[in-house]
Amino acid sequence: MVEANKIDSANSIIKAKIDSKILEEKKKKIAKEIAKKAKIQGFRPGKVPVKVVEKMYAEEIKRDAISEAVKEVLDEGIKQLGANEIIGEPQVIKFDEKEDGIDVEIKVFTKPEVNIDDSYKECVPDVTLPEVSEEEIEEELKKIAKQFAESKVVDKESLEKGDVAVIDFKGYIDSKPMENGSAESYPLEIGSGSFIEGFEEQLIGMKVGESKKIKVKFPENYGAKEIAGKEAEFDVTLQEIQEKVPAEINDDLAKKYMNDENATLETLKNYIKDSILQRKKAETFAPLKEQILECLVEKYNFDLPENIVDQEVDVIIGNEAAKLTPAEIKELQENPEKLKEFREKFVDEAKNRVKLTFIIDVIAKKENVSVNDEELTQILYYEALMQGQNPTEYIKQVQEQGLIPVLKMNLIQEKLLNKLLEDKVKGE
Repeated sequence: MVEANKIDSANSIIKAKIDSKILEEKKKKIAKEIAKKAKIQGFRPGKVPVKVVEKMYAEEIKRDAISEAVKEVLDEGIKQLGANEIIGEPQVIKFDEKEDGIDVEIKVFTKPEVNIDDSYKECVPDVTLPEVSEEEIEEELKKIAKQFAESKVVDKESLEKGDVAVIDFKGYIDSKPMENGSAESYPLEIGSGSFIEGFEEQLIGMKVGESKKIKVKFPENYGAKEIAGKEAEFDVTLQEIQEKVPAEINDDLAKKYMNDENATLETLKNYIKDSILQRKKAETFAPLKEQILECLVEKYNFDLPENIVDQEVDVIIGNEAAKLTPAEIKELQENPEKLKEFREKFVDEAKNRVKLTFIIDVIAKKENVSVNDEELTQILYYEALMQGQNPTEYIKQVQEQGLIPVLKMNLIQEKLLNKLLEDKVKGE
């Protein structure tokens, strides 16, 4: 007899007594199936006596019979509940074997009933976007002009910070020439920090044609271990002084920067204006997104599947455990009461995260917001490049770790929040 009851709209319990007679019938049926296929020495294929099979495969037959009976209980219980979408694996919370059968209780978890009308829009605050000034555009143009600056020889009395020093140098450690420690006519921008700390500063004030000994010490963590932490001396001669002259701000600069022969200065200005606007929009939206999420969590209440909440608690604990000392982790492992207290600290946070996932899912469907596989792949590809990893291997690794659904939901949430705020900007 199977009895299914809802604890709430997302959690249910199925109870049943699996009669020993039913189990015996299933065991006989399974034994007969095995007998048809079993290859046992001394018997022809398909002619193995059932009694022999029952004896040889007793444990396997019993396990399969119980598994089949429990599945039938589960199927019948789900049918009684009228549950359409089961979430996660059912949990057997009671399994009591007796002479007359097995008492079993199974918890099942379903997608919660989330009823959301258009009132979610009340959580979206008014948005005022800052304007982009001409001064900001001009400032960006100057930065771009500096990027395309050209070095030109200048007649200066002495070298200053910001100048380009064209130098000959030879390096020595313990009075012996350094391997790859010399160069001629090397252009070094003073203040760029491209040489060892202290080197560039000692060049300031040198005159063209002047030679000077520069003493520096390589850092302890320097890449080349054979010279890490050692003192070095460089013979340096200043051949000439150059200044970086920013490129002219005109159509040619626009063509170079945008890599477009049809670009004009006006095109570049519009591009810069849009870039600044997008940056300001992101800065304006960021705190408002947190505000929207907090409002949605407070606004809606519904039952949550316990297994999903437990999984989220595990994720949070996994992250928190990384911050603990080995001694603290050991204490939690050895003290069940403390571990329980530690776990309970994160239950509310886990519930809010799970609740938000269901809310976002419903609202995203209402707003026709989704993320397709192509978009996800592009983002993962970009992330891989930013981390200096092989994109194909990185994507495969993310897939193997089962992170695709989480990443997809995060992207949907981001797209949805942007859309809600964009609509508010437009006054919709």
